[in-house]
Amino acid sequence: MRRRWVTFFVIAGSCALTSGARAQQLAQHWVGIATVHDQQVPVHLDLAVLDQQGDAQGSFTNAGELSTSSTGQLTGSHLILHFDYFARKLEGELTPQSFQGTFGGAKLPPVPVELHPEQPVEGAEPAEASEEIQGDWEIAVNSPKGESAWTLRVFPLPQHPGSIKAVILRIDGDTGVLAGTFDTSRGEYRVSHFEAAGAALYSLKPQPDGTLLVTNLLRDGQQWTARRPAEARKEKLAPPTKENEQTSVVDPSKPLQFSAPDLSGKTVTESDPRFKGKVVIVAIGGSWCPNCHDEAPFLVDLYKRYHAAGLEIVDISFEEEEELKNPERLRAFIAKYQIPYPVLLGGTPDQLNEKIPQGKNLNCWPTTFFIGRDGLVKEVHAGFSGPVTGAAHAGLKADTDALVTRLLLQPMKAQ
Repeated sequence: MRRRWVTFFVIAGSCALTSGARAQQLAQHWVGIATVHDQQVPVHLDLAVLDQQGDAQGSFTNAGELSTSSTGQLTGSHLILHFDYFARKLEGELTPQSFQGTFGGAKLPPVPVELHPEQPVEGAEPAEASEEIQGDWEIAVNSPKGESAWTLRVFPLPQHPGSIKAVILRIDGDTGVLAGTFDTSRGEYRVSHFEAAGAALYSLKPQPDGTLLVTNLLRDGQQWTARRPAEARKEKLAPPTKENEQTSVVDPSKPLQFSAPDLSGKTVTESDPRFKGKVVIVAIGGSWCPNCHDEAPFLVDLYKRYHAAGLEIVDISFEEEEELKNPERLRAFIAKYQIPYPVLLGGTPDQLNEKIPQGKNLNCWPTTFFIGRDGLVKEVHAGFSGPVTGAAHAGLKADTDALVTRLLLQPMKAQ
């Protein structure tokens, strides 16, 4: 397989493949495929064995984005890399020439993965990606969350001629980075990722009328038309929903009520003294949710910068029944992002509206409620635009920072 983009993260190391055998140098960069729903999804893995005991570390790489293993071990020729924050693992047989194994977890049936050491690309570089596909597009949809459009954003990768990266922004977040090249045999761009959260594979096919045919190749029947925003307005199509227009509260004059245990079993409610007179962010999410993983570092940063000024954050996590009984993945999520604020077990995802009954059109993961010093909800943000979304991420960070600053400056009303 010809390399389509360069891996960005370098980990060097050597390992003993069998007990008592001489150490053999393993390749740092591995490429290959995972077979998902009968489709071949490119995989890029950086690998290192860290010591003679076989402790190993691996990172799936996707156009500069990394998903790094929590722990790993190479025993003889058997490699296992745990990605505990998604309760998944890569496991199989490793030699200096190949890896044959599977990737999966309790909620993700194992998919076959085949890798080999990455080889230098011979011959001429592919042509530059066409400028006609770059920029913003709108995908007309009729989403169950009430959306009429998503945004498709396509970026060039100047350091990798012929390659592009793309992302689809929905109201509940984004797809994560998708990268690829033009497939001349099919007349389309194929963009994908393979990461700890799972796989994605899309085709973007230019049409004679200037639109793009967008197909999710891992989901039957998911195909849409993308237009430039100006063309969508000419056709009187609705634009994408803004993150602060999706969800609200039933009665803005009443405090947002919640009650749930933390991981030690202690119940936390909105009336706890720690929240009185504070600006409070109530983050609704789950450790299974990729966009919640994107949001967590941002919330941690907000907490560190504004906690002393009066900001509190509480995360209410909705998990599957088995995870509620033994929240190992949630603990790994907390550890990965070093979350310093309370994380509560809200219930199962289908209990969201039962547990947060004041939410109006509350149907996105994550959803973030911003509460003023008077205890009332001032704004609600649905979803989270991750770093790969570029200007959308920068704008969301700036707007949220300004909102928190403004709320902190407001005095608490006399009771």
